[in-house]
Amino acid sequence: MTEAEHLADEHGVTGTPKRGLIMSTLVFYAGLTTIVFYGAAGPVLEEHLALAGVLHGLLLGSPHLSKAILRIPFGAWVDEVGGRKPLLILMASTIIGTAGLVITLFLTYPEDFNMSLYPILVFFGFLAGAGGATFSAGITQTSYWYPSDKQGFALGAFAGVGNIGPGMVVYVLPVLIGIWGLTMAYSTWLVFLLVVTAIYAVYAVDPYYFQLRKKGKTPEESQEIADELGQDIFPSGGTWDSLRTSARNRRTWVLVFLYTVSFGGGFTSLSAWFPTYWAEFHELTLTTAGLLAGIFIVYGSLIRVPAGSVSDRFGGELVAIISFGVMALGGAIMTFFTGFWPAILGMMVLGTGMGFANAAVFELVPKFVPEAVGGASGWISGIGGGGTLVILPLMGLFVDVYGHIGYARGFAVFIVLSGLCVIVAAALKWLISEPEETADEGALH
Repeated sequence: MTEAEHLADEHGVTGTPKRGLIMSTLVFYAGLTTIVFYGAAGPVLEEHLALAGVLHGLLLGSPHLSKAILRIPFGAWVDEVGGRKPLLILMASTIIGTAGLVITLFLTYPEDFNMSLYPILVFFGFLAGAGGATFSAGITQTSYWYPSDKQGFALGAFAGVGNIGPGMVVYVLPVLIGIWGLTMAYSTWLVFLLVVTAIYAVYAVDPYYFQLRKKGKTPEESQEIADELGQDIFPSGGTWDSLRTSARNRRTWVLVFLYTVSFGGGFTSLSAWFPTYWAEFHELTLTTAGLLAGIFIVYGSLIRVPAGSVSDRFGGELVAIISFGVMALGGAIMTFFTGFWPAILGMMVLGTGMGFANAAVFELVPKFVPEAVGGASGWISGIGGGGTLVILPLMGLFVDVYGHIGYARGFAVFIVLSGLCVIVAAALKWLISEPEETADEGALH
């Protein structure tokens, strides 16, 4: 038995960083699938509900409202209680929303499944979208498991692998719809969520500091023991302290803006939009449209893993500058070249830029807001994730205004926003890159 294992056994704490990463990633993988709660079946829903572009965008965006709202307090709550309890509560809401939709489908689909159900569908999407908030709680949980010099790797792996979930759904769900129908496809999704939540409930544990606090140790004792076990990032206060502390740091809001464009308004918006884009604009089958959307999601997710390590090596600011430039290029290709293969190229360029930008932003969180990682993660992923609520209806509006070509022209949004982010990221590197001194240096190590 190593010295660390002996110390852990002496104080009755369990778990390892690897186990913590695996469990957090697993529950995030399942929870995040709900960002495409309706997007994966978008063309089918549009056919039955006869939705206008804006209403379609609002329905697709309904899970993102709860995701955006809940990421803020739940990410910060981890600073007070650890991540296990917040993550289980979020998954419970997701299961309730998914079960509600499944029951509705059993009772109404297909004969009575019509526009009269729109309000309740939005409500179930809102409940299910809580799973998307597992990001802020999970990434904070992961950050506390790993030492400072491995943050890029750990958070890149968490976000990269976890983000694959929606990609699997937008491909698999249309296939299941073709085989079993819409109701059984969503029922299968519900079973998956139940199984993952059960596994997490059984095997997940909080980082050492939180385990020690629950055993009655003082914050100082818990930090000292946890530090000997390898943990070197600690919360400086409770939920609201973390939110207030991070909110007072101007760098938090710079990162919020960058993440709003790269993830909420970028990656998650397109994850939900691409099935409809490929089916309606390029007239592909639902299965093929889902496959292409899935490729975008899986690629944009997996690339965050090496992107995290690249950000560790070269700095998140420089990686952000380059990646937002790549995003602008991808948006230009999608906007002005309407053929199938240019669209494929543009989609992959966008996925590359978004993946690297997302990793770069969270590499900077422990660097710029080390005294309130949970609060900062909550603000960034919550407000940043809420960009979907603006981008999806906006892209639907392009279709309402310009007709069929609006599916392509809507990508001009990413040219403008990404260009602006290049300027902001450059300012972050050369004008406000040095972290401010914190009042509590003990929060750092």
